[in-house]
Amino acid sequence: MSVQEKIKQQISSAPVVLYMKGTAQFPQCGFSANVVKTLNACGVENLVTVDVLADPEIRQGIKEFANWPTIPQLYINGEFVGGSDIVTEMYQSGELQAMLGTKH
Repeated sequence: MSVQEKIKQQISSAPVVLYMKGTAQFPQCGFSANVVKTLNACGVENLVTVDVLADPEIRQGIKEFANWPTIPQLYINGEFVGGSDIVTEMYQSGELQAMLGTKH
C-alpha cells in the first residue's frame, strides 16, 4: 500500500481526522495544540489523530496529499479543512461547528 493509499484509508476511517505533531493528549507544537483545543471546544468526542512525527512517510505524504505545506491538517468527513489558522477562523465564525454538526 502506498503512503497516499494509507492516507486515504486513514481519512475515511473516521469523521474527524487530524494530522498533527504529537498526540491529542501531548501535542508537540502550539499549532497542533490549538486545533485539538478548538475541536474539544466544539465537543468533538471521537477525534482520530495521526502523529506525523512518528512516521516520516506520512509526514511528507500528507503535505503532498492535500498540496498543503504545513502540519496540522484537519479532515472532516474525508474533506480537507485546513490548518491551525483556518480552523481558528472557522471556529470564530461558527462555520466549524456547523461543519461538525455541533452547537458549541
